[in-house]
Amino acid sequence: MTYSIVARDPDSGQFGVAVQTCWFSVGAIVPWAIPGIGAVATQAMVEVAYGPKCLDKLVAGLDAERTLAEVRAEDDGASVRQVAVIDGTGGASAFTGELCIDYAGHHLGAGYSVQANMMASADVWPAMAEAYETGTGTFPERLLGVLRAAERAGGDARGAMSAAMLIVDAERQEHSWEGKLVDVRVDHHDRPLDELARLVDAADAFDRIDKGEEALFGGDPAAALRQVDIALARLPGDENARFLRAGALIVSGQPDAGLDELRSLIAARPSWAVVVRSFATKGLLPLPDGIDIDEFLGA
Repeated sequence: MTYSIVARDPDSGQFGVAVQTCWFSVGAIVPWAIPGIGAVATQAMVEVAYGPKCLDKLVAGLDAERTLAEVRAEDDGASVRQVAVIDGTGGASAFTGELCIDYAGHHLGAGYSVQANMMASADVWPAMAEAYETGTGTFPERLLGVLRAAERAGGDARGAMSAAMLIVDAERQEHSWEGKLVDVRVDHHDRPLDELARLVDAADAFDRIDKGEEALFGGDPAAALRQVDIALARLPGDENARFLRAGALIVSGQPDAGLDELRSLIAARPSWAVVVRSFATKGLLPLPDGIDIDEFLGA
């Protein structure tokens, strides 16, 4: 009923899981990962406990093969499960229970595992493996390409409903909320992979906005502009990005262009005036000399 990939990117060391199924909210149950530790996909007749249990064993220092063997041995229903694990070195392990619904299988490769069950064709997981091994682009793009290859090869025999992608950092983080790079979910959609692709672009755009904001408040408006322009290429017209761009333009010595951007935002959505006023009066948006905020806003 589900196809997925778990992988460690050989270039960045990041860990990722990408998945699609014809069931509601797959992102809430299948993908699990910890920065610097590894990732897990638990599917078929899902036993969610494989996710946290496998990650706990990886944290304790076990490799993927021993981790999965030990957790599987604790499960009386293992014959209806399909689970894959990737460890901190890129070692992969997976199993497909003998009672998983046809077509079902998995493939282990260097630094990854692909797995599928209840597929329309036995070609699905070989197509996924080929797509990952030959794919180009960023790590999220390669993972998305694997899901698209599965769909082209037949996909879930019941159709498609939900999809998700989870990517975490290569390094272990001090706090549990740190190191999650991509975490997007499509819970119910007619074309979940198209929607997942849109959300991956949005996630990248807002990561750029965050970096641009850090650069601007760190005194580097040129870097802020570079980041926000990339964000706007991903999400044309996004108002958060345009507001940041206006501030970066003003600080970088292009006040007319920055003020024009603010006017454009307010003209299209008058409530932006509240935000602009608050930023300006709190000293977070340094208006050019001679510009009075009340006069600028027409108050």
